[in-house]
Amino acid sequence: MTAPSPTPSSTDTSEAAGSGEASLFDQALARYQGGAAPEDLIDDFLAITSQAPQQSAGWTCLAWLQLLLDQPRAALQSARTAVRLNPQDPQARINLSLALLETGGKGVREHVELVQRVMLMAPELAEELRGSIADGLQRRPGWGALNKLKGWLEA
Repeated sequence: MTAPSPTPSSTDTSEAAGSGEASLFDQALARYQGGAAPEDLIDDFLAITSQAPQQSAGWTCLAWLQLLLDQPRAALQSARTAVRLNPQDPQARINLSLALLETGGKGVREHVELVQRVMLMAPELAEELRGSIADGLQRRPGWGALNKLKGWLEA
C-alpha cells in the first residue's frame, strides 16, 4: 500500500478523510507505509471496513493485505466489494485481478485492460501503480500472480 496505491487512489483517500474513520484509516495507512507487516494491520482494516462498509478505500487496502497474506478467497470478496463501490479505481481492479488469478476465477482480462487504459491516460497514476506492484513484490517475493499481472501491464 504505497501512497495512494494499492490502497486507494487520491480520490478515495479524500473520501476517507471526510468521515470519522479517517483517523484510523490514515494511521493504519501510515503504519503500512512505514513498513508494518500486513498481519499487524489486517485487524485495523477489518475494523475500518466494518465501521465504514461503503468506503471503497478500506476494502481496497483490506484486499491488498489479504493478498499479501496469501488469503486469496477473502481477498476476492474484499476486492469485489471495492470494485463495486468504486469501479474506476485501478488499484481495486488490480487487487481483483490478482484474487481471480489466485483462485482460478474468470474475467481477469477485462480488469487488466481497464487498468492498462488508465495507465496510458494518467501517467502519474501509472507510476503509483508501478510503485504498488514493486511494493507487493518486495513484501511477497516470488509472487507468481503479481509477476504475471506486471508482465501484462507492461506489455
